[in-house]
Amino acid sequence: MGLEVVSSAIISFSLFLLLASTTQAQSNGVFDVTKYGAGKDITEALANAWKDACASTKPSKVLIPRGTYWLRKVTIAGPCKAAIKLQVDGILQAPVDPNKLSGGDWVNFRYVDQFTLSGSGTFDGQGKVAWSKSTCHKDKNCKGLPMNMRFDFITNALVRDITTLDSKNFHVNVLGCKNLTFQHFTVRAPRESVNTDGIHIGRSTGIYIIDSKISTGDDCISVGDGTEELHITGVTCGPGHGISVGSLGKYPNEKPVSGIFVKNCTISDTTNGVRIKSWPALYGGVASNMHFEDIVMNNVQNPVIIDQVYCPWNQCSLKVLLFLLP
Repeated sequence: MGLEVVSSAIISFSLFLLLASTTQAQSNGVFDVTKYGAGKDITEALANAWKDACASTKPSKVLIPRGTYWLRKVTIAGPCKAAIKLQVDGILQAPVDPNKLSGGDWVNFRYVDQFTLSGSGTFDGQGKVAWSKSTCHKDKNCKGLPMNMRFDFITNALVRDITTLDSKNFHVNVLGCKNLTFQHFTVRAPRESVNTDGIHIGRSTGIYIIDSKISTGDDCISVGDGTEELHITGVTCGPGHGISVGSLGKYPNEKPVSGIFVKNCTISDTTNGVRIKSWPALYGGVASNMHFEDIVMNNVQNPVIIDQVYCPWNQCSLKVLLFLLP
C-alpha cells in the first residue's frame, strides 16, 4: 500500500513538471526557442518549438529573440491547426561548409497555410567560401550548392522585414505557392557571388514582391515556368543581373508563364535591366501578358533584352546553334 502511494506521488509530480515545462515554453501563444533549451545551436529547439506551435488550435507564434545563433539544415513544415507566425529577431548562421547541410538546402518551409515570417532578423548563409569553390559558372553538371530558403507549397503567407545574406546559391526559391507576399524584404550578396539569384519563382500563382531591396551576384528576381500573376512593385535591384523572365524552354512540359507585372522599380549597376530569355530550339512554351512600366535604370549595360538564344557559357550543343544560323 505504501509503495502504491509513493508511485502515485511520483507520477503526479512528473505530470506537474511536464505541465510546468510546457507553460514555461508557451506564454500567450508565443513559443520562445530559448525556453526549449536553445544554446548557441538552436536547430533542435526551433524544431520542437515549431512542433508545439503547429499543434495549437489557436493562432500561435514561434519566437527567435535577438542574438546570434547557429542553425543546421531544418524543415519547417505543416499543415498546422491554426494560423502561425515565425518571428526572427536574431541572426541565424548556416554552416560554412556546404557538405554539412547534407546535400540539401538550408531552411525549407513546406505545406503551411496562413503563415507569417517576420522580424528584424537575418538568415546568414555564410556563402563566401562556397562561392570560391563553385564551378557552376563553367560546368553545367556542377554540384548545386544549398539555397538559403525554400518556400514549397506555402499558401496565404507573408514574409516581411526579413534579411537573407550571402546565400551559397539562390537566396529564395518559391515553388508551388499561392498568395505569398514578400514585403520590405532584403537580399544582400556581393557582385562577385556566384548564382545567387535573389528570389526565384516557379509554378506559383499570386506572388507579390513589394518595397524590397535586392543586391546580389545574379538575377535580382528570376521567373520560372508555371508562374502566373506575379506582381513586382517598388523593388530596388542592384548590383546583379536585373529582373529576368526565364530562362524558359530548357526542359520538356514546361508550364506557361502569364501575368507578369513589374512597376515602379529602380535598377542600378546591373548587367541587365529587364530581360526575357529562352533556350535555343529546345522545347516550346508560352510566355504572355507581361507588363513593365515606370522603371528607372542607372548604369545598366543592357536595359531591355528579349533573348531567344540564351546560351550561358556556351553550354548549348553545336547542332542546336548551327540549326539557328541563317
